[in-house]
Amino acid sequence: MEIIQIVGLGMIATFLALVVKEHKPIFAFLLTVFVGVIIFIFLIDQIAMIIHMLEELAAEANINLAYVQTVLQIVGIAYIAEFGAQIAKDAGQGAMASKIELAGKVLIMVMAIPIISVIIETIVRLIPS
Repeated sequence: MEIIQIVGLGMIATFLALVVKEHKPIFAFLLTVFVGVIIFIFLIDQIAMIIHMLEELAAEANINLAYVQTVLQIVGIAYIAEFGAQIAKDAGQGAMASKIELAGKVLIMVMAIPIISVIIETIVRLIPS
């Protein structure tokens, strides 16, 4: 029941941040960021297990691992951009959060170009001349 530990840690950090925020807002923000990083570190083993499983499935299905790695990088960019945007929003920087989200979307599109190209080439080959 790791989720109970994660939620418990999050709830304790939230309560502490609310108490500390009245006197030292910067410490409340730092506490929030620190606990967010701790939760992410706590999940690294689970993320590694998922990546390993997907790579094994791709190898068994004879799928080019470069495509699987690209998809995993895209998912990683999405999660990291979301995490950064949420931190910026927590700090009251909505405009900066929007810029982080935009950067994540652009980087995802750049990373997806090789996969999109293969899909288009495959569709063109399937269409009769």
